[in-house]
Order: sequence, then C-alpha cells, then structure tokens
Amino acid sequence: MVIGIDGNEANVTRPVGVSVYALNLLKYFNKKATAQTQFKVFLRNYPLEHLPLENKFFKYEVVKGAFLWSQIFLPLRLYKKRDINVFFSPAHYLPRYCPVPTVVTIHDLAYLFFEKDFLKKDLFQLKFWTKYSVAKAKKIISVSKTTKNDLVKYYKIPENKISVIYNGFEKSSKSKAEKLKIDTESHPYILYVGTLQPRKNIPTLIAAFDKFHKLHPNFKLVIAGKKGWLYNGIFEKVTDLGLEDEVYFTDYITDNQLIFLYENAFCLVLPSFYEGFGLPVLEAMNYKCPTIISMTSSLPEIGGEASLYIDPEYAHDLVEKLIELKNNSDLRVDMIKKGLEQIKKFSWKDCGDKTLALIKSTIV
Repeated sequence: MVIGIDGNEANVTRPVGVSVYALNLLKYFNKKATAQTQFKVFLRNYPLEHLPLENKFFKYEVVKGAFLWSQIFLPLRLYKKRDINVFFSPAHYLPRYCPVPTVVTIHDLAYLFFEKDFLKKDLFQLKFWTKYSVAKAKKIISVSKTTKNDLVKYYKIPENKISVIYNGFEKSSKSKAEKLKIDTESHPYILYVGTLQPRKNIPTLIAAFDKFHKLHPNFKLVIAGKKGWLYNGIFEKVTDLGLEDEVYFTDYITDNQLIFLYENAFCLVLPSFYEGFGLPVLEAMNYKCPTIISMTSSLPEIGGEASLYIDPEYAHDLVEKLIELKNNSDLRVDMIKKGLEQIKKFSWKDCGDKTLALIKSTIV
C-alpha cells in the first residue's frame, strides 16, 4: 500500500495551527513507514529542514506548478503515474481529480460564520474547494465534534462519513524555556496566544483587561502571536484605552519563548468566537497555566472541567472570572491539577493511530 499525502501545509518556515497538525502527522507516518505501508509526500517546493527525513518507504516528490497546484498540476501527476492507493490531505483541499480514494481533514468552518475576516480569494477557495473536497472524499476527519456538526449542517454530509479525531499534544522533552526581551518578570501578566484576527475577539480581551487593570494596576497583558488580517482595530483599542505601556505584543515567537510565557503567566485567556480545536489551551495546561476560555464552538471539548468559561460577547464576564481566579488560590491549584489530567486525553500517537487506520480502511 502506498499512501499519497499533500505535505505543503507542513512545509512552511514557521508552522502554526494547521501546519503543526500536518507536521506532526508526517512525523508519525515517517515512523510507521514499512514495505507494507509506504508514503509518498507531494510538495510544491523542496522539503525544509524541519520535515522528517526520507527513508526507504517514506519519500518526498516535488510537483512543480505554483498556480492552482492542487487543482491542475497535482491531479495531472496522480493520473500520469498512478502509483498510490489512497490520497490524504491534512488541510481542507483535495486534488480536483484523483484516481484513488481520498481522505481529507477539515479543521473548522470559520469562513462560513466570519466571511468579513477573510480575503475574497481565500474565502472563495475555502467555500468552494472545501465543498468539493468533502463531497468527493470517501472519508472525512474533523478535529472536533463541533466541526463534525457544522459539516453535517452546512454541507449536508452524512454523519457516518465523518470521524472525529482530536489533534494531539505532546510536551517536547528537549524544549527549555527562553526569556523574552520584554519585561514579564516584574509584573504578573495575563496571556493570549494565537493569530491576531477578528474571530479571536482580542478587543474584548483588551477591554476586560482595562477594567481588571484598574483594580490590579501591577498586571500586564501579553499578546503572543503573529499578525493575521484585519488586526488594526486591536492596536487601536490599546491606544484608545491608553494601555500602550501595559500591553505587550510579541509577534511570532519561538517554541521555547512560548514555554517561558506559559510557565510564568497568571493565566491564559482565549476569548475566541470560534475555534476548530484550540491547541493553546492544552499547551497552557501542560505548563501549569490556568485557562479562561469561551463557552463556544470546540473549546468546551478541549478545556473539559479544567477551564473557566466565559461568554465572549461580554467583557464583564471575563473580568469576573479574572477576579475570581485572582482571589481564590484554591481554585487556581484545582485548575492546574485538572489541567494536567485533561491533557492526557490528547496525544499525537493516538491522533496518528486513528488517522492511519482510517486512511487504510478506505481501500480495504
């Protein structure tokens, strides 16, 4: 059996979000490659150094073609050689034409609910290429029950065609905390981790922090994440409230710097309107950082009983939870304990085992 994979999402300089998922699955597949289960990973460009090394049964193939790669150039290659038995895409888009059964992972349908948050070109692709992919796929993986329910509701996909397989999470034993240049040691701080974009609801976090900061002026807010799109309003909110000296924006940071932020934060706040999974919640729990998150989309699935929950529409709800956590040391200890138990439910090995089994099942 030869499994074809679209590896482009993993072949990026700074993997975040979906790219982390794709990269971890490639690492898992690399370890599982045998004469009976071989892998051929298709790329637009030559593999970067962080991708797993080739071996006898795990190979990369560069298919040239920058424009409409998955719609034209990859399908031509697949039809020309016909040397795979099944094709897997870890990120929404399947080849427009494919001579073998296909499996696709859908991470979320945020673009259906927050159209203004996306560029027109990206929105078109997400809407119509995803619609084609889920209709064409023999099997679909969703990373949460929420995403599965959305697929059934909005794309009319039969439930038995969709399998929920949660993302994994594993602490790297080689990673060590690395201090940032910004001053986080002399002040307790609230932490946000994620891309800067509208559906992340960062202005509500800033508004809540402003109220909390008036009660506890020694606190800071650290916003860790790269700029996504339509983020100007976030910086304007900070300026309007006069918080320029109280809010730190880190932009993209290394894994080791992120560990430092988690280990030393008062708490993580994820006030998103919509999340397909919510990996920062598990990361925070792993480093004994309490989490306050939205009672929306997939986040309750990930946070379980270890998180405090808020209505993301109301800043005062977040303020109340911050005050509650600040004033109740027993609650903090309990949340940390429950968080360490919660992360045991998620692993890349489990994700990989279930994903590979599902892929294999399409050609039995």
